Amino acid sequence: MHDTISGGHGAQGVHPAVPLSGLEAIKAAQRAMWSSGNFENIGSRMVIVGELLCDAIDLRSGERVLDVATGNGSTALAAARRYGEVTGTDYVPALLADARARAAAEHLEADFRDGDAEALPFPDASFDVVLSTFGAMFAPDQERVARELLRVCRPGGRIGLANWTPNSFPGRIFRIVSKYMQSPPELRPPMLWGTEPRLRELLGDGTSQLQATPRCFTFRHRSPEHWLEVFRGALGPLGTAFSMLDPDAQAQLAADLLTLAREMNQSGDSTLVLPGEYLEVIATRA
Repeated sequence: MHDTISGGHGAQGVHPAVPLSGLEAIKAAQRAMWSSGNFENIGSRMVIVGELLCDAIDLRSGERVLDVATGNGSTALAAARRYGEVTGTDYVPALLADARARAAAEHLEADFRDGDAEALPFPDASFDVVLSTFGAMFAPDQERVARELLRVCRPGGRIGLANWTPNSFPGRIFRIVSKYMQSPPELRPPMLWGTEPRLRELLGDGTSQLQATPRCFTFRHRSPEHWLEVFRGALGPLGTAFSMLDPDAQAQLAADLLTLAREMNQSGDSTLVLPGEYLEVIATRA
């Protein structure tokens, strides 16, 4: 889950003396946001999404697999459990370090390297399978990212994505935060990746088949207050948003987020059990 609230993975470092274009400046800010917080406290609890995606895409042992915007590596490690030849890319060194540590702890083979989702450091048709869970969707230039996903996937290969939908819990969080931190006008809403029409605009010409299936990841926390505490400390863009507001606005933002969490909570008790809808996308490269 990334942006303003988003971030999304995919930028190289930018020299401060070089004037930045709009999207380049956004990427530099996103990278700084994602370098703050402890995202592993979120990513390590969402392992099931990558596992389900690898099964849905019918990942085979020995296939060359790229996980774009890998974060702390959950989907890359799911592919490695299936004996894929796995590479994961991200632009946040701390997340890559955590991914490497997780791979070592589980005795799984995966190569993690710095990489920009908008300029992937691989030749054309390098991979049989290209994956991304809640990552590539947050890079600023959506068309450029889509071209890169298609470019590095071989003809007949598969692209698998997990993207939050606009009305999902994360999508509604994004809308709330956007009331306090206005997104730059050139930044298209990342949740558009969670709509089939936009997916077909981005990927359709480069694919021979595209299937989008609604799925659900359930957020489970001790309480709505516990959820906010975890996300405020672990999700860099959310923590950054809070830090840029005055105390009154911080309190109002917290109240708005807690109201949303309580309204969507399905636990029936003091804990939080909250469904988050996403689209599981399986596309075949033309």
